[in-house]
Amino acid sequence: MSETLYERLGGEDAIAAVVDEFYDRVVADEQVAYYFEDVDMQQQRAHQTQFISSVAGGPIEYSGDDMKTAHDHLGITPSEFEAIATHLGDALAVFDVDEDDRQAVLEAVAGYQDDIVTAAD
Repeated sequence: MSETLYERLGGEDAIAAVVDEFYDRVVADEQVAYYFEDVDMQQQRAHQTQFISSVAGGPIEYSGDDMKTAHDHLGITPSEFEAIATHLGDALAVFDVDEDDRQAVLEAVAGYQDDIVTAAD
């Protein structure tokens, strides 16, 4: 039986470490940091860990709002979505996640792009 992407990523603790690196990058990026100015980042990190764990095939179910509801009011543009995705890919690379698995995570997240991106560049 082959390992799930969740298992190849190292499980919840490893995904949480990636998420921490990811948000460190995001909040340092002036293009997108303002989205997180009034956000409880501890809660945000926990939600993102849960979300990535879930889309990676882990035993954790994402219990937050659906992606459309969670992002509809934010006015995220395609270039901002791309910036966020780049930060996620870079965070995965810091933890030596192999290229195929990085792409699998990014593809899983990209599947929600239509629900997240609600504004034009």
